[in-house]
Amino acid sequence: MSRADVIGGVSGSPRTVAPQEEKSRLRTSGLLRSELLTTFRRWRTVTLLGVLAVIPVLVGIAVKIETGDGGSGGGGDGGGPAFISQITNNGLFLVFTSLAATLPFFLPMTVGVVAGDSVAGEANAGTLRYLLVAPAGRTRLLLVKFAGTMVFCFAATLVVAVFALATGAVLFPLGEVTLLSGTTVPLSEGLLRALAIAVAVAVSLAGLAALGLFISTLTNSGIAAMAATVGLLLMVQIVDTIPQLHAVQPYLFPHYWLSFADLLRDPVYWDELVKNFGLQALYTAVFGSAAWARFTVRDITA
Repeated sequence: MSRADVIGGVSGSPRTVAPQEEKSRLRTSGLLRSELLTTFRRWRTVTLLGVLAVIPVLVGIAVKIETGDGGSGGGGDGGGPAFISQITNNGLFLVFTSLAATLPFFLPMTVGVVAGDSVAGEANAGTLRYLLVAPAGRTRLLLVKFAGTMVFCFAATLVVAVFALATGAVLFPLGEVTLLSGTTVPLSEGLLRALAIAVAVAVSLAGLAALGLFISTLTNSGIAAMAATVGLLLMVQIVDTIPQLHAVQPYLFPHYWLSFADLLRDPVYWDELVKNFGLQALYTAVFGSAAWARFTVRDITA
């Protein structure tokens, strides 16, 4: 079945029978299905997910080797990579460590690549005009592109979490989870908290996804859009580490990324989590609107 058949919804169905809303829904779902199939069939996407899958395995093996002689795997106050100190006691903490290790760069880099290529890549390949003729409509197509990028955010985060959990289960014991507040909970609750953390991490990438989508509407070069998105990510990360710029740091989209650690407290500390989600919603609204404003008036020549 060609991409046109997928986008069209139900190939060969009597279009005059279905109501307008039903045809619109089928067209949108078909376009989203086509977008997801195209995204996850690309070798670039498979490679990026493969790299993310390898990272928790390498972290687990490194901790296992270092603690094999009875040494400590590190530790700290429970923030970010300090979860390493808990891995030898409970392999579930490899999930939290791996997410903390990949979140500053590896996870957002993969999202930046996918988001930056979303529109510009279609223009560069000469398929953007074809998609709009399908018919898709510019607003619908832009929403589908953002939805596809967010699906990738969840997929990438789950790849890290699942491979970390599998590696942790093989190399280390699993059991009751001692939270950062000192409370001990059953493994089942620990798994639920791990899932909640994975969802929180994926949602934390929404602002970057919207920013990458906006940049993607500015150029016909997918490589340029990907490079600009990742470059901007690195610049913002650097700004977020300079003490003299503390006044602007709370408004930077990666500032509260590691707030997911508060989900490992009893009770959960919601302050920074709410700030993080609110900041991602703000970036999504601002850059999503900017992407829509740019894309709806753009002259599509490819």
